[in-house]
Amino acid sequence: MPIKSSRKLETFPNPHPDVEYQVDMECPEFTCLCPLTGQPDFAVLRVSYVPDRRCMELKSFKAYLWSYRDEKGFHEDLTNRILKDLVAALDPLFIEVIGEFNVRGGIRTTVTASHARNSGETDEEHTHV
Repeated sequence: MPIKSSRKLETFPNPHPDVEYQVDMECPEFTCLCPLTGQPDFAVLRVSYVPDRRCMELKSFKAYLWSYRDEKGFHEDLTNRILKDLVAALDPLFIEVIGEFNVRGGIRTTVTASHARNSGETDEEHTHV
């Protein structure tokens, strides 16, 4: 059965919650639309996270990323929205989302957004471009 795009991110219990480890995911075919022209934008999207109690189910992550194919958005907005959705689904110890967007108007853009939880803290978000 073909996968359909979806904004629902599914997770599963961390099989090794006693170990702090990093998970790296890369989507070399991320696409969205330019908010001004409607033309397609292409990017390599990289996600690295240190799980706490939940890990990302990859098929749902693929369907989630596909849901952006027909959506208009500035690179900065899309990267931060993806970060916020992943934080909400995973509540990780640390997560970083990097969008390396292809040239638009003669400029290649890379947007990095991250979130880190300090011991005893939740929902503190740190982003930078």
